[in-house]
Amino acid sequence: MTKNNFHSHFMIYKPYGYLSQFVNNGPKKNSKKLLGELGDFPESIMAIGRLDEKSEGLLFLTTDGKVSNEINGSKFEKEYYALVDGTITNEALEKMQKGVEIGFNGKKYLTKPCKVSFLSEEPVLPIRKKKIRDARHGPVTWISVTLREGKFQQVRKMTSAVGFPTLRLVRVRVGNQHIGTMQSGEVVCLNDSPLTFI
Repeated sequence: MTKNNFHSHFMIYKPYGYLSQFVNNGPKKNSKKLLGELGDFPESIMAIGRLDEKSEGLLFLTTDGKVSNEINGSKFEKEYYALVDGTITNEALEKMQKGVEIGFNGKKYLTKPCKVSFLSEEPVLPIRKKKIRDARHGPVTWISVTLREGKFQQVRKMTSAVGFPTLRLVRVRVGNQHIGTMQSGEVVCLNDSPLTFI
């Protein structure tokens, strides 16, 4: 996948508390933070996929609908770092790997097999403005979850389904594009380099 010279592409670190959109027609539209506050973007810009309001991390923006549709599909892996409440067990990780039942659109949905593993050490991530409960108030565990699908709040629902609610969720990779050392709210324009995910 390479960029079209007539389109614009950006990579951003979506901060906690922002909606993954540029227009909000919801009932609390005046109190919600939108992506347009992070920079000066073209009028036809759109987010490729979404991160819910409480989630952070790697998000791509484009003016090319074809690019958006391809990245949103199951072709590319999306990796998340999740801080969960409690000392998660190998059994819980295995259940998530094989697929767990979650609620989606008012129905039961069995998630597809995915990659789930412990992180050997706490990842280096930007400090979140909203305080997170840490190990001083009980055990917590960092895990990596890699999916090729992306139902609404899927990772959060999966960790809750096995008894370990998510306290913080950060998307760190899409395909071969990694968030690296980006800081919360940072925007990188990709127009001068190919937009590749393989």
